[in-house]
Amino acid sequence: MTSTDLTTLQNRAVELLGGEPDDETLGRYLHGLPGVDAVGLEQRAAALGTRSIKTTSKAWALDKIVSLIDLTTLEGADTPGKVRSLVAKALRPDAADSSCPRVAAVCVYGDLVPEAVSALGVAHGDPDDGLVSVAAVATAFPSGGASLEVKLADTRDAVATGADEIDMVIDRGAFLAGRYGLVFDQVARVKEACRRADGTYASLKVILETGELDTYDTVKRASWLAILAGGDFIKTSSGKVQPAATRPVTLLMLEVVRDWHRATGERIGVKPAGGIRSSKDAITYLVTVAETVGEEWLQPHLFRFGASSLLNDVLLQRQKLAIGAYSGADYVTID
Repeated sequence: MTSTDLTTLQNRAVELLGGEPDDETLGRYLHGLPGVDAVGLEQRAAALGTRSIKTTSKAWALDKIVSLIDLTTLEGADTPGKVRSLVAKALRPDAADSSCPRVAAVCVYGDLVPEAVSALGVAHGDPDDGLVSVAAVATAFPSGGASLEVKLADTRDAVATGADEIDMVIDRGAFLAGRYGLVFDQVARVKEACRRADGTYASLKVILETGELDTYDTVKRASWLAILAGGDFIKTSSGKVQPAATRPVTLLMLEVVRDWHRATGERIGVKPAGGIRSSKDAITYLVTVAETVGEEWLQPHLFRFGASSLLNDVLLQRQKLAIGAYSGADYVTID
């Protein structure tokens, strides 16, 4: 993907903020955002979670979910063999059904990026074209507590070895302490480190770790800060902290990217990650996206599920539909 350089991002932020992106200016801007109506937000999220869709739409929805999943292995015991098995699953999620789409990406630690790229071979590429991206977690994932120099080196190494996407974590301690300028600078500098030799950029997903941000207002401020600093995606969680993704938080983040799009014309992606395990739950997220930002967001460069365990349930439900488990019903609930 192409993107703007660090100077352009900073100039845009200065224009929107009315000053340099330091603690004072960012604090004034972020704390000047309208407060979140927590009760209203949770009621909207709950209402969206009760929607049903026709049986004929279920097959489309299940395939769409598969195509938006980032299949992940992020364990200390990860090996090249485990990564190759992950890639095989990404390319052929249902070994018995060649009609099942591929997932959007495989996500690994940076040192295993070359293994993932090699295993994907000619299938490595843009998931909007039916190929599979390689995402790498970086910047001292999941704590985000390393020095900026380490974070930048981590990012550059992953991009140089073939990562298409970088999932970075913000320094939550700095953010919660009001050191907004520091967090802004780190996101912007990591964004610049995503630059490839040909001038294009790896996509940058900024992990907010919303389970540690306490309030909806704090999540909203972190979302705006990540976008102002140049993030291509805002992502709920690392998957290592609970609570991870929730529908109210995801709805709030979608409302932020909707408002950003209205203000700038730019589309930012959203990735709920962690805790989404059932097809029924995932479908409510599709409905939430469609009704908040529009169906055009339901494509891999604008929405992802960070939920590897979800895939198994989706495959089970696809198999049930294939054998007519829900025949004769206009509306069904997947279980």
